[in-house]
Amino acid sequence: MAALPIPLPLAVPAAAASLAYLNARFAFSYDWYLLSTYITGTINSLFGEYRDNTNLFYVLEDHALHRTSSNNAFLIHNGRQWTYRQAYDTVLKYGTWLKNEQGVKSGEIVAIDFMNSDVFIWIWLGLWSIGAKPALINYNLTGKPLLHTVKTSTACLLLVDVEVRKKFSDDVMAELASADFRGEGKGAIRVIFVDRELEAKIEAGEGIREPDEARAGQKLQDMAMLIYTSGTTGMPKPAIVSWSKATVGGRFVAGWLPLKKTDVLYTCMPLYHTSASILGLCSTLRAGSTLALGRRFSNSTFWPEVLASGATTIQYVGETCRYLLAAPPSPRDTQHKVRLAIGNGLRPDVWNTFKTRFNIPIICEFYGATEGPSAIWNRSVNDFSAGAVGRNGSIATMLLGSSLTIVRMDPDSDPPVPLRDAATGLCQVADWNEPGELLYKLDPANIERKFQGYLGNSTATRSKILRDVRKKGDAWFSTGDMLRWDREGRWWFVDRIGDTFRWKAENVSTAEVSDVVGTHDAVREANVYGVLVPGHDGRAGCAAVVLDESASPKKDGADEKADALALPSQSVLRSLAAHCTSNLPRFAVPLFLRLTKQMHTTGTNKHQKHFFQQEGIDVEKIEASGDKMYWLRGDVYEPFNLAQLQEIRGGQVKL
Repeated sequence: MAALPIPLPLAVPAAAASLAYLNARFAFSYDWYLLSTYITGTINSLFGEYRDNTNLFYVLEDHALHRTSSNNAFLIHNGRQWTYRQAYDTVLKYGTWLKNEQGVKSGEIVAIDFMNSDVFIWIWLGLWSIGAKPALINYNLTGKPLLHTVKTSTACLLLVDVEVRKKFSDDVMAELASADFRGEGKGAIRVIFVDRELEAKIEAGEGIREPDEARAGQKLQDMAMLIYTSGTTGMPKPAIVSWSKATVGGRFVAGWLPLKKTDVLYTCMPLYHTSASILGLCSTLRAGSTLALGRRFSNSTFWPEVLASGATTIQYVGETCRYLLAAPPSPRDTQHKVRLAIGNGLRPDVWNTFKTRFNIPIICEFYGATEGPSAIWNRSVNDFSAGAVGRNGSIATMLLGSSLTIVRMDPDSDPPVPLRDAATGLCQVADWNEPGELLYKLDPANIERKFQGYLGNSTATRSKILRDVRKKGDAWFSTGDMLRWDREGRWWFVDRIGDTFRWKAENVSTAEVSDVVGTHDAVREANVYGVLVPGHDGRAGCAAVVLDESASPKKDGADEKADALALPSQSVLRSLAAHCTSNLPRFAVPLFLRLTKQMHTTGTNKHQKHFFQQEGIDVEKIEASGDKMYWLRGDVYEPFNLAQLQEIRGGQVKL
């Protein structure tokens, strides 16, 4: 008997429901958006290389000279606005000054030590306009780190924001002026402090467009600029940022978010960092949209600047979102036009709280490194991928799966190294949901195509290349980070390899412990690390915490210093201990607690651990800094002082 045909009114909804199910199950539409944006950006960048206009100066020029975009806003900063045409004319003036007055030649590197400003951008793009390259210096650096960073840039000219002048002590200036500063008989470096008078002089001058020959011959793998690593594990290293990252990265983000010409992206993250420079400036430049630039992050200026600029997109890095949540609620929290936030480092414990309080429907989280060959991305519109640093659907996993992998690490090695198969010598690939180091595949015959390394530091460059991973002779970029990948295609950050510590023969992830500690109502901020304990193997967990003001009893004594560290009540210490012991394995519960008023952070609001790690449980040093130590005794954190430390040293206490 022939089957009866399904009536059309029933068939269409059934088919639609099936397609919706398949799309939800395999994330076809999500992957299409991700892959098509990446492929389009890559193809367009390859065409740009073929046409010899890889330099992003040409993108600015195209917008500035086109009748439909020349009057569009390019930059909003400090209450002023510049159109694409105005920006282009200004950039030409700075380029002319750099070439004619300072003798900068095509291909040369010029160091820029500036806070966020319009002039920073004019100098940067002015260098590109004459075929030169900027080295972006962290304006927070002083002393030896500053000298090291400038020296390794190989620049012969250093331009400094007059507001950063105080970082340049007499000793630093004397070293910069030394005849052997640049080595090999190259002499001193010229330092120019760019003040308002000089800016006015440059902008009153003539802007001459250099012929295309000044910018010719640039390939995608060639250097566009130098951006430095954070220096948290040593001196900052000059990472070579290629035109590929500046162009493909900018195109990808502009299309992936997406950014329209009417969009305004607000960032107060420092331009010397990849997030603000590549994903902020280069992306808005590619899209022909507007960059609203804050001078630096401040809770008091963030939302007022967002509102004043009409921003539709905001950028965050590290603990930025946590700091915004720490401010008292205000009506302006939801009076903005922001439709999405993009950044990296939004921790799972504040992800949804941030979205809800500030009414931001989309979070675009990414994971990557300045020097890394690629990145992973998560455009999160619901709880499914909340907290993940990346997400791939079935198609993306199939197409991109061979270009990255997670390998198991040897828990007993110091420093940790990948585990290898005894028979083959190849790395052991981690299972689903198993933490391991994330690696990106490189071309062993042409490493520089994807990884250009660190300028003048072949040793550091080689240290990031891992060979014989999945087959003999292959090459992979070592991220130095532990991640895990689940069967739903979500990538989860676990920890920096150096931050994971071993206690009671178990590996402890500081990031995962921080997430748990940070969800306690009394904790405003948590930073977990391992500390050496006399007479004990491994490292015990210690949580540096900033407590909410409500967690401490009110001060009664009139002689109490206003800036003294407020100590928590007994009930808070007991509650925090119960929270940790009930939500963490026993070996991962922080045995020590360090109360502090403020965390050590980088210029991009990322936690730094090494200051805390250096002091360990040395009570005298800790209390001299104004902090207070506690340790877990039974079901409560109790004060930890020199007497208890001496007991541990004397072998009277076993943890």
